[in-house]
Amino acid sequence: MKQFVLTLLGAFAISFGAQAQLKAVAYSDGAQKLNGLSIAPQKGSKTKPGILILPAWKGIDPHAKRSAEELSKMGYYAFVADIYGEGNYPQNTQEAGQKAGYYKNNVKEYQRRIQLALDQLVKAGANPDNIVTIGYCFGGTGVLEAARADMKLKGVVSFHGGLGRDAARPNNPITTRVLVLHGADDPYVPASEISAFQQEMRDTKADWEMIYYADAVHAFTEPEVGNDKSKGAAYNEKAAKRSWARMNTFLKEVLQ
Repeated sequence: MKQFVLTLLGAFAISFGAQAQLKAVAYSDGAQKLNGLSIAPQKGSKTKPGILILPAWKGIDPHAKRSAEELSKMGYYAFVADIYGEGNYPQNTQEAGQKAGYYKNNVKEYQRRIQLALDQLVKAGANPDNIVTIGYCFGGTGVLEAARADMKLKGVVSFHGGLGRDAARPNNPITTRVLVLHGADDPYVPASEISAFQQEMRDTKADWEMIYYADAVHAFTEPEVGNDKSKGAAYNEKAAKRSWARMNTFLKEVLQ
């Protein structure tokens, strides 16, 4: 009986331990402290695939955390990047616009913060040769900058991200696969920006896809923004589910 109880307790401990939890990770960019989140996969894999998550313009939010937890259940290492750093987190949409705008205009700094987060994902256990980065809104812009910087990635997935870039920047070959999941009615990404992005993909010989979701505006994957399309940003459950499913298929295609 005693042995049975010990066995039962051991099984319970293993089961409980399998439920991976988000863990705070402190890292830095020089003197700037950064606070990311890491989570291990709930099921092991010899190939140790990893997903870097770049959050939207307000920084690490509930949506990014939920994504990391779901990816853990799917068998991936996941890391949520801190782009802004401690003491610089926006308190409202005005500040978020200013801070996100800074990194969009200072691309090298944005790319460096992304690379630092990527390094943390590898330190957490992900295979450096088996990583994809995904991003939402501002983070969706970031994954494209990761591709433009030729970071060591199998692919990038942009959810309702900005597509623009300074036309004066040279076009370098893009060697990673690119998937853009876009709201067909997104008022924040003009047709001219879409056209320029698609031409960039052709010019750089990228392996890319762009999928449009009907009746979807900006931030269509984020429940916290509400359902009022007239504001230009609104949750669309159908588009959110379809885009997540398409991402899942993409991950299975590009990761080992």
